[in-house]
Amino acid sequence: MINKGKRTLALAMTGTLLIGTCMLPTRAAMVATEQPVEGVNVVLEEYCNEVLGGKALAQITGQTTASSPAVTETPAPTEAPQLPETSDVDDEKDEVEEHVELNLNYSRLGIATNVDTYLNVRKKPSTNAKIVGKMTKNSGCHIYSIKKGWAKIVSGKVNGYVKASYLSTDKKAESLVSKVGRNVVEIQTDSLRVRALPTTEAPIYSVVSEGEEFTIKKDKLTLDFVKKIIDKEDISKKALKKAGGYEAIEKAMSGFICIYVDNEYAFVSKEYVKERYSLKRAVKAKTVKANKSSGVSSGQASIVEYAKQFLGNRYVWGGSSLTHGTDCSGFTMSLYARYGHSLPHSAAAQAGVTRKVSSPKPGDLFFYSNGSRINHVAMYIGGGMVIHASNARDGIKISNAYYRRPVKIGRVMN
Repeated sequence: MINKGKRTLALAMTGTLLIGTCMLPTRAAMVATEQPVEGVNVVLEEYCNEVLGGKALAQITGQTTASSPAVTETPAPTEAPQLPETSDVDDEKDEVEEHVELNLNYSRLGIATNVDTYLNVRKKPSTNAKIVGKMTKNSGCHIYSIKKGWAKIVSGKVNGYVKASYLSTDKKAESLVSKVGRNVVEIQTDSLRVRALPTTEAPIYSVVSEGEEFTIKKDKLTLDFVKKIIDKEDISKKALKKAGGYEAIEKAMSGFICIYVDNEYAFVSKEYVKERYSLKRAVKAKTVKANKSSGVSSGQASIVEYAKQFLGNRYVWGGSSLTHGTDCSGFTMSLYARYGHSLPHSAAAQAGVTRKVSSPKPGDLFFYSNGSRINHVAMYIGGGMVIHASNARDGIKISNAYYRRPVKIGRVMN
């Protein structure tokens, strides 16, 4: 195994634009598969990985995975018991399998490094132009051109312009890839069950959607590691028994990868994921305005635009400061407090005091479960997206609203 901090990468800069895309939801429990950006093929050409210890460069090209069924496992329950959130978990630095694919390969690479939190992507090269997306710190992009201080870029599904001074470009950007990227799994089938323990008999942690990426905690599991996870996540003896005990786990764990799901750990089957080395990408974040025809009030539009100001800020478990650190329920609690609403500092408790709705509007709250309790909350910002305080690695971020299957969509009552 090789420590990621010692990895050196040489990107294949071939003059052909190759880029991953993000997801758009189609209904409450499913999301659309990825689509090319303006006809550009989503193809990973190659990258080289220098192996330490005197070994030669290892070249990876055109790796594919076996086809998987459209639906791997059935949906999770629609509701979960409303118990308090769990405490934060240690963010240990584990070594991860070295040879994974890089999800972004550009003919001219740019990385948003010269920003504190996020960078606005605008429709035209002007600070007065409409904002069409946002790149959080260390997100990657392809640069079409740089003119008069503005870079024309594409990142994920976002096309537009950013101030070039906020980007590291070309060779400097390439040298940063191994430092700012992360090892992830990309979900290869829709409605994939994520487990609390590494066996198909274990309780269901959540259900995730095709195309979503989750950071890898550890890809080569040991029984000692799993036991530590059981202790940290306070997994019950009943759940362990359902999984078949340690003997069954030891037999099955080679087929699973431990991933981060927001602020907790869970396990996903290797059969239905692809491992890759990934840079973050821009997300769409259009301005929300009051609109009578769509039923969006000025208050709803205002709270969403207020929330976006804190994109990229720190995650701190138990915190409620929008600028110095907050957890998921502290984030939504503090946002609504500014608008005169008092919410409890617990995702499950917030679910209990909001009115369930079927069609979300900006400002509504999405609640997610770990299979036994509601453990995460996010705010809907329109366009199928949510903003939430996710974890210590990503801070406050924007995600597909259905990256995990929500167990409730709640509206704060007046």
